[in-house]
Amino acid sequence: MSDALQKRLELLRDRVSVLVEARSAGDPTAGDPLRGLYVSAERVEHLLERRGQIPVQLDDAYGEAEPDDALAETAARFGLTLLDTHILLTALAPDVNRDFEPLYGYLNDDVGRRRASVALALDLAGLAPNDWTARARFHPRAPLLASGLLVLEDAERPLPGRGLRVPERVIAHLLGDEELDGELLGTVELLTAGQPTGPFASRLGALLRARATMIYLRGRAVESGTAVEALGAAGLPVLRYDPAHGDQHLVPVLLREARLRGAGVVVGPLPEKAGALVRALEPGALPPHAEPLVPGAVPVVLFGTEPFDPRWSAGGDVLCLDAPPGSADTGLLWAAELGRDAAEFDLPAAVAPYRLTPEQIRRAARTARTLAVLEGGPLTAAHVQRGARQQSAPALDRHARRVSPAVGWADLVLPAGPREQLEELVVRARQRERVLGQWGLRTGGGRGHGVVALFAGESGTGKTLAAEVVAGELGVDLYVVELSAVVDKYVGETEKNLERIFADADRTDAVLLFDEADAVFGKRSEVKEASDRYANLESAYLLQRLESFNGIAVLTTNLRANIDDAFTRRLDLVVDFPFPDIDQRLALWWQSLAGVPCADGVDPGPCAKDFALAGGSIRGAVVTAAYAAAGRGGRVTTDDLLTGAVREYRKAGRLVVGQDDL
Repeated sequence: MSDALQKRLELLRDRVSVLVEARSAGDPTAGDPLRGLYVSAERVEHLLERRGQIPVQLDDAYGEAEPDDALAETAARFGLTLLDTHILLTALAPDVNRDFEPLYGYLNDDVGRRRASVALALDLAGLAPNDWTARARFHPRAPLLASGLLVLEDAERPLPGRGLRVPERVIAHLLGDEELDGELLGTVELLTAGQPTGPFASRLGALLRARATMIYLRGRAVESGTAVEALGAAGLPVLRYDPAHGDQHLVPVLLREARLRGAGVVVGPLPEKAGALVRALEPGALPPHAEPLVPGAVPVVLFGTEPFDPRWSAGGDVLCLDAPPGSADTGLLWAAELGRDAAEFDLPAAVAPYRLTPEQIRRAARTARTLAVLEGGPLTAAHVQRGARQQSAPALDRHARRVSPAVGWADLVLPAGPREQLEELVVRARQRERVLGQWGLRTGGGRGHGVVALFAGESGTGKTLAAEVVAGELGVDLYVVELSAVVDKYVGETEKNLERIFADADRTDAVLLFDEADAVFGKRSEVKEASDRYANLESAYLLQRLESFNGIAVLTTNLRANIDDAFTRRLDLVVDFPFPDIDQRLALWWQSLAGVPCADGVDPGPCAKDFALAGGSIRGAVVTAAYAAAGRGGRVTTDDLLTGAVREYRKAGRLVVGQDDL
């Protein structure tokens, strides 16, 4: 207990003593040990004769603030009057000092009622229960009750006889305990935001510092850290509340906790029907046009992806803003969390593909350090990327097949031109937030920050493998969209399925792969029958959705001519995968044989020269040869490779001259 609170309790005790002396003077039952358990005739006569023995009036010295005075600070934050502060202290006293219990029992004329009552609190302030201005301090909308600092008990009693109780969290705060309210555990996070890393968050912080208003940010506000950073820029700690993980009855507890701490509140993502939640939060904040300094106001930042419905707000005073993507430089947050531990690798390149909130970055950094300790080595980019992937939303698993990349640039056999384009794709994916967001090169029309590429080439030329290499280089997972789960015979269902995929991809740090994309992104045709019209509607939807896409997507096709020109115009890159020449085929044969036990003198050269196979077919031929060798318990020979090549040729329906039927 602080010295300031102890001093206030001593002053209160003096007032109690004065009132006890006044009450006991002339009371024939003052020394009766059973006083308070029954009412004797003498006691009735004394009560009829007694007038209000009132101690000295409250004065400014009683409410004067002192250093380290939690009660005075709380009174200022909640907008309490001097009388409110006195009532709160009176109700608090028996919870922190048991000496008040018997004294309160005596003054209540009931030894079983050892808490303050409304009448007792007013008597100690020199006020009568028939004073309407005094009774107004116990109205449900008055500061003490509306903010949850005080609870009125005994609802069946008249107001003067009702008991006063201070919630345990308020008592703990006044005693110096800053642990989060137990009711909020598991639902609310206490965050300490660093300095803002973007101008938008700085401007919001200045607004919230001047006026504790309610703001709705539409877009990826929390994902980019904007909502949390704005409150950090205002110099406030942050209470983050997710409505999906808590009941609405916790909102008053949340606002009380924010006021006790002098914190701001971040709430989101808002549910589809958020009216009741917003109206419950509104009493904590101020309308944008209110006076700057109003006690008890809490800055509230809401966020979500849906347009704000004005009917959600009781007063219509919520400030609605579109949160600009890429408004925060998360690289600074990563550097602050990892510090010197990340000196041995290129941290900005390692974390550039990830769009995480500040709290997610902190968790990812802790996970990365734990992984490094587990492996007994220094922190690496791989540890950081694994930690970051654990924080990315796994919602795409419901609609696509996840592939954890296990290949790299060395596994690709491509000419210089396509390889350079793939490297450019990686650069675009890493730097898109800087170029399109911070540098302002994003065009208008609601376009997103996505990167979309088309890989075109014959089957087996390495398109899917290249997508996996790009995902591995970025340190993210590859999600292959299963078209069977997307295309639906019913009108409108295909668009709904695609929207779910795109929406989840926008929230997930991953590479989205549409294999055989011409099945979905095909050319529009002249409307000759009803089915043509609906097919064109699907294409029109996809054209619009690619414009606003914020993720990384790769489309692959064997027939580039089948892709609509309107899609091609919206692509960032078109990479052509040529059929491999002899030298590239030989490199592919050797690469496929890298882990296979081979006989001495094995030579895939004749296969590379005589059989024009793509990389996928070459791998299939090596698999056939490996099974043949494993079946006889030996090693792969040149004849085994030749047999595998012939099989692949015939699978493609091509003629092999001079070979027996296999």
